Amino acid sequence: MKTGYERIQADEGSSFRLLHQKVKAEDFAWDYHYHPEIEIVCVYGGNGRRHVGNHLSYYQEGDLVLIGSNVPHGGFGFGAIGEHEEVVIQFMPDFLGEGFLHKPEMKNIKKLLERGLQGIKFEGVTKQTVSEELLKIKEIPPFQRMVYLLNLLEFLANSNEFELLNKRETRYDFGMRDQLRLRKIYQFVEENFTTEIEIQKVAELANLTVPAFCNYFKKNLNQTFTDFVNEYRVNHACKLLNEGRTVADACFESGFNNVSYFGRVFKKLKQVQPSQFALQK
Repeated sequence: MKTGYERIQADEGSSFRLLHQKVKAEDFAWDYHYHPEIEIVCVYGGNGRRHVGNHLSYYQEGDLVLIGSNVPHGGFGFGAIGEHEEVVIQFMPDFLGEGFLHKPEMKNIKKLLERGLQGIKFEGVTKQTVSEELLKIKEIPPFQRMVYLLNLLEFLANSNEFELLNKRETRYDFGMRDQLRLRKIYQFVEENFTTEIEIQKVAELANLTVPAFCNYFKKNLNQTFTDFVNEYRVNHACKLLNEGRTVADACFESGFNNVSYFGRVFKKLKQVQPSQFALQK
């Protein structure tokens, strides 16, 4: 069994798992894992960190994310403050039978689950509505619960209030050695992204030469290390801009040292200029 694989068992009398928990956020460990089940995570209030595939960023005032089959992700309570409350639904792609998703009535849900391989963050009315509905689903019998889930998926499939967290599918299956390497790399980026990161130091951390590290990272994560760091920095800048910080402050406090370059990278990743980003929220 690969390190990081989570084995999930459906609830008794049900074809999927429903989990509602309230815990202290400090009890969440760094837990980067994957499983074949598709997962819907709804966080009620508070701030924290989302880590889905190659995407690392922060959420505020709760979160609603759909994560595709075998897409690695971390616990959403990690990095939060105070009590962490969430509802999680986990189900296999064929939880209603082989070929079910190919039925014509399921075309919208099928597309939704395909997008889920990039990780999907929902916002606005969609997030608010689903947050309320998920608190109801745990109180109803198994059959009605299954129908409820299908209606919920159809609702999400027809929403346009979403953002894809990764540019491409991020399904992969890391062994123990890769898990340890990636854990060190991610932790190093999180602790040092506001300063200049020397790739030589990261390569040494991974016990690789610089050329070998660059090839390893590109092969396994489908992007260069520079792009990965820039994406992390831009996501942090978005958090600062939403808090009312200036573009210059967001630039330098996120680890960029040139406002023009920051603007180009930001526009490439978010399709808008930094000055326009907060106005759209």
